[in-house]
Amino acid sequence: MLRLLTPHYRIGRVWELTPERLQQWGLHTLLLDVDCTLTRYSQGEALPEAVAWIEQLRLSGFGLCLVSNGMGPRIRGFAERLELPCVAKAMKPLPWGIRQALRKLQAEPSQTAIVGDQLFADVLAGRLAGIRSILVDPIHPEEEPWYTRMKRLPERFLLARHEAYLSDTLSRQHSDIHTD
Repeated sequence: MLRLLTPHYRIGRVWELTPERLQQWGLHTLLLDVDCTLTRYSQGEALPEAVAWIEQLRLSGFGLCLVSNGMGPRIRGFAERLELPCVAKAMKPLPWGIRQALRKLQAEPSQTAIVGDQLFADVLAGRLAGIRSILVDPIHPEEEPWYTRMKRLPERFLLARHEAYLSDTLSRQHSDIHTD
């Protein structure tokens, strides 16, 4: 069960994902969440850093599609300004919106990841759809609606537990390698 809520990768902001890093991971397509991933909650424009990053990925040949639970008109307008395809009202964590985006881009699931800020929406949707997930730190989560902020506490607990597990595992591996 915890595996379904564990991201494959974790970073601070989307613009830390360089084309080289993504290629090393074998990724050619990214499905992008909008709110608190590319912009502040319910804003109509992507942050300038996100716009520059999207352009860099586009020039490097990456397939990109917005996949958001946001309402259609706002997300479609957001996508048009970025010149990207989109799936609005994606109903994440259900995998249908992700599958729709994969079809739109004719993308291979094994070479695709979803990038988003929520374990219970983006990461779980990616896992259920059979693609990788990249969890980013949310942009201004204090601006989110109460029902999203409620999920942040269990997310922090699960992430701390996962990081403690990884730390313990690496520590044991390190002690196995270096014997006195």
